[in-house]
Amino acid sequence: MKSMGCLAVVGVLVLVGIVAALSATGVYNGLVEAQQQVEAQWAQVESVYQRRADLIPNLVATVKGASSFEKDTLTQVVEARARVGSLQVTPQLLNDPQAFQKFQQAQDGLSSALSRLLVVSEQYPDLKSVASYRDMMVELEGTENRIAVERRSFNEVAQQYNTRIARVPAAWFIGILHWPFKSKAYFTAQPGAATAPKVDFGGR
Repeated sequence: MKSMGCLAVVGVLVLVGIVAALSATGVYNGLVEAQQQVEAQWAQVESVYQRRADLIPNLVATVKGASSFEKDTLTQVVEARARVGSLQVTPQLLNDPQAFQKFQQAQDGLSSALSRLLVVSEQYPDLKSVASYRDMMVELEGTENRIAVERRSFNEVAQQYNTRIARVPAAWFIGILHWPFKSKAYFTAQPGAATAPKVDFGGR
């Protein structure tokens, strides 16, 4: 009788262990899938940012052809692009809030420089009549819109992922088994994004 009782206890423990293992496997696989979605969307964000960076050299070269165009404005764009290019973008960036913030600040700085360039360009009718410039403006505008869309999509999948790792039982498993799932940072609105850039033409 005693041995039968021991076997029953062992059987229950084994059953509990199997259920726990299956549960942990399901949770782990779900988190892996969610993390892959975040990384896939991040690749989309990187792609549109790269597209913008690739457009800038030709844009700057075209604008330089405009007589007396503001050199400071062009310099700001070139320097902002250089800052973006100097950043080392690695997969670990998504797990490092400070590195992610630096990346966003550099990209937002380039956005601000480009916004100023576009505003200043409005004062040059000859430049706006150049076909290559108009084509680049269309491409750049489309790219900026795409950046906004991809950033918003990234925030959505990152939020879903962050919610999953914070919920039970995932949070328990992550803490007890030291699973390598860390929360992801979000893109935030650029400071002063709602305010149009101010341009002073008094110095021209």
